[in-house]
Amino acid sequence: MTVDDLGLYQELLLDHYKNPRHYGALDNPTFISEEYNPSCGDKIELYAIISDSIIRKIGFVSEGCIISKSVASILAEKAVGTSVAQALSWDKNTILSWLNNINLGPTRLRCALMALEALQAGLKKC
Repeated sequence: MTVDDLGLYQELLLDHYKNPRHYGALDNPTFISEEYNPSCGDKIELYAIISDSIIRKIGFVSEGCIISKSVASILAEKAVGTSVAQALSWDKNTILSWLNNINLGPTRLRCALMALEALQAGLKKC
């Protein structure tokens, strides 16, 4: 990744942090799932409405760093309209690919995975 590429992805993260997509709680969600990162104090509540095995709506409320909030916003954009099976197949590499494989240390990687873990935990309850 070039320095220019890194700048583009920093801009992407900053945009999603300042203008998060799908931010806010949903009324009558199929599930609410929470994740907490004790090492940095980040928290996320993720809400989703599922019908016919498709994620129809998603919302989240979070307190945390730019990485956790930005990735939650990116994940929400990707998840709407996606099948439950597809979302359950996402993993760390999926998230990193959305971020052009930027290098995150272990603590920041945990922040980047919180929304995915919340989504998948909720989907497994459905």
